[in-house]
Amino acid sequence: MTYKLIVTIKLKSMQQVILALTLLITSMIFAQTTPNKLEEGISVTVTAGNALSDNGTVKFAFYSEENFMKQPIYAKSASVENGKSTVVFENVPQGIYAIICFHDENGNNSMDFDESRMPIESYGLSNNRLNFGPPEFDSAKFEVKDNALNLEIKF
Repeated sequence: MTYKLIVTIKLKSMQQVILALTLLITSMIFAQTTPNKLEEGISVTVTAGNALSDNGTVKFAFYSEENFMKQPIYAKSASVENGKSTVVFENVPQGIYAIICFHDENGNNSMDFDESRMPIESYGLSNNRLNFGPPEFDSAKFEVKDNALNLEIKF
C-alpha cells in the first residue's frame, strides 16, 4: 500500500510539471511583444549558452510576478550558433522580472516530451534554479535597475 501511495504522489508531481511546462509553452507561442510606453528603458541581454545542438531556435519569455507563466510581457526567439542563443529585450522598465526559455530543436513551436511525459527538449530559467515541480517566480526573479543587464541561462 505504501509503495502505491509513493507512486501516486510521484505521478501527481510529474503531472504538475508537465502541466506547468505545457502552459508555459502555449503562452510563449501565442505571446506578442507588447509595446513599451517608455521611450527609454534598460536593455536586458539574455544568452542560453549550452544548447546541445545548433538545430532550431531558443524561445524566451519575459515575465513579471503578476503574469508569471501566463502571458509574457515580451517573447522572443533566436537561432542557435555554436551552442549559444542570444536575445536583447529593449526599453525594459525598472522592476522585478523572471525569464523562462526552451530549445525548440525541431522547430515545431512546442516543447516535446517522451512517452513518460518527461521533456526531451532543454529548458531553463533566470537564476538557473530548476525546482522539482513547476517553475517558481521567486527562484527565477531578478531586478532591473539603472544599468543594462546580461543574463546567462543554462539548460
